Amino acid sequence: MAPAGVDVVVARTLSRPSGNVPEALQRAVARLCEASVDVIAYASTTTGYAIGRAAEVELVERLRQRSNVPVVTSGIAATQALRAFGVRRVAGVHPPWFDDEMSDLGAAYFRGQGFDVAVSTAASIPKDPEQVRPEHVIDWGSSHVDASTEAIFIAGNGFRAAQAIETLEYRTGQLVLEANQVLLYSILAATRTTLPIDGYGKLLRVNAPW
Repeated sequence: MAPAGVDVVVARTLSRPSGNVPEALQRAVARLCEASVDVIAYASTTTGYAIGRAAEVELVERLRQRSNVPVVTSGIAATQALRAFGVRRVAGVHPPWFDDEMSDLGAAYFRGQGFDVAVSTAASIPKDPEQVRPEHVIDWGSSHVDASTEAIFIAGNGFRAAQAIETLEYRTGQLVLEANQVLLYSILAATRTTLPIDGYGKLLRVNAPW
């Protein structure tokens, strides 16, 4: 989504945080610090769902202290974007590999922050992330999202949905947020950076994060 000239360094971890920063995540942060990054984006929607907002905020602060750079997460970024647009009613769209427990945690995550949210799982979309195409997300969202909501949040950083944002906004008339798109939005806010970005929805096109 970011234009040429923006370098992305990836460090993977398979451990999900609890109240403390696990060793695997510490190692990932250390590798990113060695690369002299300007900001760290923790790309895991389900972590925020699983540990809750308060623990997520604490995790961000601990990672910030260890890295000495801004740290952003998908869940916090999504709520930041929703509030920037004054959204209260949200349709949460989950990929088919999210189970019922994760869907319940996602609904609780947003409701706990005052949002009116209805979460649906896009069950008819391919369960193999590699097989998901933008048209799958567009067709499912256009036919399943309630017209009474103000915004759509597509969860899951491994859900290939970014290319569907523009068309889905056009078809539904709603603000469309996606897990990786909101991370970029939060990165821009954290670093007070302006970048020319086109093709990924209203969030990045018209609304400066500061």
